[in-house]
Amino acid sequence: MAVETSAGGLSRAEPAAKAVAPAGPAGPTAVVLGALSLSHLLNDMIQSLLPAIYPLLKQAYSLDFGQIGLLTLAFQLTASLLQPVVGLFTDKRPLPFSLAAGMLVSLCGLLLLASAGTYGLLIVAACLVGLGSAIFHPEASRVARLASGGRYGLAQSVFQVGGNAGTALGPLLAAFIVVPRGQGSVAVFAVAALAGFVVLGLVGRWYRDRLRAGAARGKKGAAQGGALPRGKVVVTIALLLVLIFSKFFYMASLSSYYTFYLIHRFGVSVPQSQLYLFVFLGAVAAGTVLGGPIGDRFGRKLVIWGSIVGVLPFTLVLPHANLFWTVVLTVPIGLTLASAMPAIVVYAQELLPGRVGLVGGLFLGFAFGMGGLGAAVLGEVADHTSIEFVYGVCAFLPAVGLLAAFLPRLDPPKAA
Repeated sequence: MAVETSAGGLSRAEPAAKAVAPAGPAGPTAVVLGALSLSHLLNDMIQSLLPAIYPLLKQAYSLDFGQIGLLTLAFQLTASLLQPVVGLFTDKRPLPFSLAAGMLVSLCGLLLLASAGTYGLLIVAACLVGLGSAIFHPEASRVARLASGGRYGLAQSVFQVGGNAGTALGPLLAAFIVVPRGQGSVAVFAVAALAGFVVLGLVGRWYRDRLRAGAARGKKGAAQGGALPRGKVVVTIALLLVLIFSKFFYMASLSSYYTFYLIHRFGVSVPQSQLYLFVFLGAVAAGTVLGGPIGDRFGRKLVIWGSIVGVLPFTLVLPHANLFWTVVLTVPIGLTLASAMPAIVVYAQELLPGRVGLVGGLFLGFAFGMGGLGAAVLGEVADHTSIEFVYGVCAFLPAVGLLAAFLPRLDPPKAA
């Protein structure tokens, strides 16, 4: 297995099953990973503020649900669809300080969101927040791989768990800060954006120095790999995207409607439902942390296969369980589903060496988009049927994970 060199070169590696994993990031690279995770937390916390304050905006501007949907569309078009474009561009021309620039764009979006007086300006603010997120994710995913010390799955886990924490933290802070004080209090979160700007500026300096020190070896490493035929690579990427679709569509049913399900079916209070949602989100965070290292140790395909298909028994039982077992079942569901994402991203990076930014943008952007689309579609289904019907249908979504059987096994490259 190849590991990162002290000069800044990076060699790609796909650990074989049961192979001994590299020692992992240490020293400055561990600090960089921590900084990326913190920045991911701040970025995703900022982007989760917008949907969290929809009720406030709806009342203040007399918006209908169609206009709320357009706000979401404006945000997701920039936050999701632009990520692969940004990643493809930075694969050819890395921009170390684009990370800080993305946070600066998000800061502008936040300030506009706090001061906007018309619906048109709200649309522009949503686009700016989404654009900042689109700039951040692909290049941050690349830097996480560079700072991995050869533990690519571990690095992705550390990076992604920050985003999970930020997504969960945003609505909570919005409930305590923005909802009681009004739209203008969104400006308070400019402090978070400024902190992210400073941290990412320091990360950008480290990234720039590594690019300068290891440019020649980095190019050599990027040219290696890619043993599969082009057609098979395309089919495999499509399979991975289908797996992400099933994962995030089901995740949307829990993250967006779990509290309503608990209140409607079991009659729990709103605070109780929020507590039970926190249990699920905690399991998601833990699964994100575990998925990467397990993939480093036993191979990505095993984690992808087990994490998506292995959850099926729990999802099938969930719609028929009582309150106690419903809460219990969400723990293995969150753990196993979330463990797939780091493994999928690293597997795709190994599949497309030299396209780390494109892979990060494509898969993280697609995952985010599927979560938003899933929430919208499932909400419509619940309106026309019932929330219990939604959970009964979604229980079968993880069965799509059976397609993981068709993923090719990536042989570990020779040590550099």
